[in-house]
Amino acid sequence: MTIWTWRLRKISRALWLRATLFSVAAVVAALFANYLSIFVPNWLPDKIGADSVQSILTIIASSMLTVTTFSLSIMVAAFGAATSNVTPRATRLLMTDKTTHNVLSTFLGAFLFSLVGIIALSAGAYDKRGRAVLFVVTIIVIITIVGTLLRWIEHLSAFGRLGDTTERVENSVTEAMRNRKKTPYLGGVVLRDTDYLSRTTKTPVFPGIYGYVQHIDIIRLGALCEECDVDIFLDCLPGSFIGPGDTLAHIAAESLDDAHMDAFRQAFTLDHARNFDQDPRFGISVLTEIASRALSPAVNDPGTAIDVLSRHVRILSEWSETETGPGEPISKRVFVPDLDIADLFDDAFRPIARDGAAIVEIQQRLQKALASLATLGDERFRQNAKRHSDEALKRARDVLIESDMKLVESAAAGV
Repeated sequence: MTIWTWRLRKISRALWLRATLFSVAAVVAALFANYLSIFVPNWLPDKIGADSVQSILTIIASSMLTVTTFSLSIMVAAFGAATSNVTPRATRLLMTDKTTHNVLSTFLGAFLFSLVGIIALSAGAYDKRGRAVLFVVTIIVIITIVGTLLRWIEHLSAFGRLGDTTERVENSVTEAMRNRKKTPYLGGVVLRDTDYLSRTTKTPVFPGIYGYVQHIDIIRLGALCEECDVDIFLDCLPGSFIGPGDTLAHIAAESLDDAHMDAFRQAFTLDHARNFDQDPRFGISVLTEIASRALSPAVNDPGTAIDVLSRHVRILSEWSETETGPGEPISKRVFVPDLDIADLFDDAFRPIARDGAAIVEIQQRLQKALASLATLGDERFRQNAKRHSDEALKRARDVLIESDMKLVESAAAGV
């Protein structure tokens, strides 16, 4: 995915874009209704009561302004509930919810349509047949509003709730994991120690700003490598924090001019926060954060932590080597570090094992989850499952009574 494709994808998720498109469409529909009057027979306006359109538009304008304001307050309240009850990191997924965007955009578009229609009617912009066209369009708008309201009512029954937000995080992580499975090195080739150490001359690429790597444009890096006839070795992956003294990559060349170095630097997008798209570790960390919050004494909700453990098993199983292997790399001159399975296991299980050490139900479910992952046929999965199983047992022995510890050890026997 190029940087422009990625930026367009981010813009397409923004509320303002959808609201703007709906608003423009509504204004155009109201203004151009008069141009369609040539298709309306002269007798039709009197039959359908087109003269009543202004009063209908007045009702829509007043009600849609109220409904839009009320819906915005509901959206903000849902964001606050997710921040307080789930995790602030998950709020970004709610902010990109398509149903919410469509509902608010429809209400705002209907308000602008009615407002522009009232102004045009008051200015005498419509003849009798134009009023008939506006009346028909108004009926279509009313039907759309009713359908949107029904959909909005159903959507609000779950929007911002713990289960809904957790499901959104899992879906986002699963998509990122599947995309990474198809291109495990982001379109480049795997970086091995022998590849890196065999090059005696390497020029570092330093960041222009400090922050988290959100996106790496492998296509652009590959084109630059071909243009400069060099190889590049990435020192980071999406999700890595780049601070003072850190490097984005090293180029196998003695030196490059400032223009090319700047071009290489611009292929890396850094920001103040992590992003779900190319960073499956971030999504796993967010899910684990939900479980840790649920295990805090203030919340005391072990069921949510158990649910998160089940989701971790589903997500990590996507990375199993039994799946279809990676496709052809986009560029063989871009060397990318592998996504370490040990890091995935650490992000998923270590905080839950720590925070749930004194809860036998959590320890049992944790051991069963690790036992499931150990059977995936990947030696790295077995090693990391065993490592975390042993660590969890050590934590549990310090706080659980003997009878509870036997239950946990029995569950751990399958790892």
